[in-house]
Amino acid sequence: MSVADYMSTHLVIASPQTTVSAAIALMKDNQIHRLPVLDGNRLVGLITQGIIGRALPSQATSLSVYETNYILTQTTVATIMEKHVQTIAATAQLEEAIYQMRQHQIGVLPVTRETRVVGIITNNDILEAFLNISGYGEPGIVCRVRVTHDRPGVIFAIGKVLAEHHLSIQTLMVVRDQQARVIELHIASDQAAPVTQVLTAAGFTVV
Repeated sequence: MSVADYMSTHLVIASPQTTVSAAIALMKDNQIHRLPVLDGNRLVGLITQGIIGRALPSQATSLSVYETNYILTQTTVATIMEKHVQTIAATAQLEEAIYQMRQHQIGVLPVTRETRVVGIITNNDILEAFLNISGYGEPGIVCRVRVTHDRPGVIFAIGKVLAEHHLSIQTLMVVRDQQARVIELHIASDQAAPVTQVLTAAGFTVV
């Protein structure tokens, strides 16, 4: 699963000369929370609602709403944007995007192909990817096979047993459970009993 499979290619961008008030309007109109800042085709920064919020005058100041709005219309994105932006290649695996977000405690990565920004991936995109991979929302149930002694060919063996009995798998995930592995099979609801029966008969532990 590459980043390109789940990134958003609908890019809403700002330029360094974009005013903060215009950036706020762009985010509101497009129901987003951040904008890559491009100077031509070159990524030079990132502006987010959080950055703007921190840059606004404190409510404890004596500035009026009119004065605050005037500041926003005169201040450019370049003066407050984050200039050290983490990016990720479109060809990178989704796991790498998750790792970078966790390492840098961020929720968004502009996606590049060579030096050009071609998309953006957010933590919401990654959650959507997980739901897609796990088959969430599709009809069926999850059958869990616990493998305490992992060995090459386990997944092939499970697939072979099910195929011999004309039983199919909709999606498959492998997760860690302490020292064991749990293979989660998303299967049709009406196949739950026969899947459990044939896998148990073949020596697998179905939980």
